[in-house]
Amino acid sequence: MECGAAPRAATAEGVVGDEGPDRAEDAQVRLSALPDDLQERLRTVEGEAGGPPSLLLEAILSVGRGLELSQVLRRIVEAAVALVDAEYGALGVIGEDDRLAQFLPVGISEEQARAIGPLPAGHGILGELIRHPAPLRLAELGAHRASYGFPPNHPPMHTFLGVPIRVRDKVFGNLYLTEKRGGGQFDAQDETVLSTLAVAAGVAIDHARLYEESRYRQRWLEANGEIVAGLLPGAGGTDVLKMIVDHAVRILSADLGVLALPVDGDNLSVALAVGVDAEAHRGLVLPRHGSFVGAALTARSTLISLDVEHDPRITIGPPRWTGLGPAVAVPMMTGERVRGVLSLARLHGRSPFTEPETAPLLTFAGQGALAMEMADQRRDAEQLTLLRDHERIARDLHDLAIQRLFATGMTLQSALRFVDHPEAGERLIRAVDDLDETIKIIRSTIFGLRGHDARRAAHGMRVRMTTSVERAADTLGFRPSLRMEGLIDTEVPAEVAEQALAVLGEALSNTAQHAHAGAADVSLVVRDRMLTLTVQDDGVGIPRDGRRSGLRNLAGRAESMGGKMSVDAPAEGGTRLVWWVPLPGDDARPPGTAQSR
Repeated sequence: MECGAAPRAATAEGVVGDEGPDRAEDAQVRLSALPDDLQERLRTVEGEAGGPPSLLLEAILSVGRGLELSQVLRRIVEAAVALVDAEYGALGVIGEDDRLAQFLPVGISEEQARAIGPLPAGHGILGELIRHPAPLRLAELGAHRASYGFPPNHPPMHTFLGVPIRVRDKVFGNLYLTEKRGGGQFDAQDETVLSTLAVAAGVAIDHARLYEESRYRQRWLEANGEIVAGLLPGAGGTDVLKMIVDHAVRILSADLGVLALPVDGDNLSVALAVGVDAEAHRGLVLPRHGSFVGAALTARSTLISLDVEHDPRITIGPPRWTGLGPAVAVPMMTGERVRGVLSLARLHGRSPFTEPETAPLLTFAGQGALAMEMADQRRDAEQLTLLRDHERIARDLHDLAIQRLFATGMTLQSALRFVDHPEAGERLIRAVDDLDETIKIIRSTIFGLRGHDARRAAHGMRVRMTTSVERAADTLGFRPSLRMEGLIDTEVPAEVAEQALAVLGEALSNTAQHAHAGAADVSLVVRDRMLTLTVQDDGVGIPRDGRRSGLRNLAGRAESMGGKMSVDAPAEGGTRLVWWVPLPGDDARPPGTAQSR
């Protein structure tokens, strides 16, 4: 048998003895308040026992008293231990993959729990009840064909009694009891009592789940109201998305919240990350196939993982899930269009995400998609207004300013023949030349006003970085990871972007030709008026006598714009190239200074 550990032993008095001395007198009154099938079971037990099942009735009423699901589950297993006089007990909740999603043991100390280690997943005798949901009594655990022993430091266990718990005709989990006190065996009466408690437990669990669903529904409705309230006055798209992630993390008690947006091709870029190890996720560009958020995007439905750190669907990207276990991801959809993916995770060892918790999450994520849609429409409207202003300004410059300047120039030229002084004539000629040059500048400005926004949208640096990394995969034999952070498309001038893209291409080319690497990481960060490009691989490093002309060219590109470049060998091996240049502004500092931190 496989068994885990948790503190807190139970006694009959502690679980079912809190109703006062008159509880036996009103047992029949309280019995009539129970469901019919449960009353029938209690009468059967009463007939077999030859007296009123007051202790069992008290246990049933006790487990049905709580509203919190975790509290109800704990009371069920404690009542079971008390009723059949067992030394150890546990309740295992079955997950979607027929493994134990939760395991609540009773009767083992905290020291024993730490010594035994991880809680069981549902193998051995525990798995036998999962595969065959029917009562099981054993005089000797080790004699059963499904038993394969206990982990180190586990207390000895011999006798065993297990029964399934059904909620609305579906198996929710199992009750496991071991070691009948006094050295005896569990008998048919114990099985009947425990099976009756299991029926009551199913009713109590169903009520607790309904309460939990209503409570979560209320929280989601309140959060949706705040999102809508944020949309009405015209809040920025980023502000609303941050609000969505924060609400989801709070309501579902998650330790990490991540929001990824589709980018060029089948990739997703992590736009927001809050919580545990958020820095490891921010700016990552991940493919649809091989990532958790990509799997949710493909499925177009809620995706749940019991152990995201070891989820087989995650095959690409740097390690970033260490210490995390339960996770859920939902697509953010408006109609048939997926605008992003919201992902949440909890630390390893915490309870998995349940259906009552996550059922409203898909609708809530739709609010995120709506926020993005409205932000896009607002931005398009602002862009259209701006373009109309540009067009108006350009038209006014062309029709008014240029024509007036041209007319003034013609007037000055016609006045030259009336000027006899040579110096005055030269000044008039220079003034006419200046007017011609001014007209050229204005015409250039008009062209820029009409073409700037279209060029910018079509040639964003983020898109070009992603494309460059994807193209390099053909020569490298693998796809480098890519992280981008900051206002790259808005703060990086075109000439700096061209230089950075050229450096990236040369650095990845060097990796492909000389490094013999199996992996490479690329990051592009805009922070504190500084653009920093980092390319790191796990290859053989740079030989002492190797040619350095290519590196000197890359360093020259940085120095020509007031920046620098460094190349070193990290402790873990390979080569790391860091190339940084200041952006327009007075507060730019190289990476590693106090301000950039």
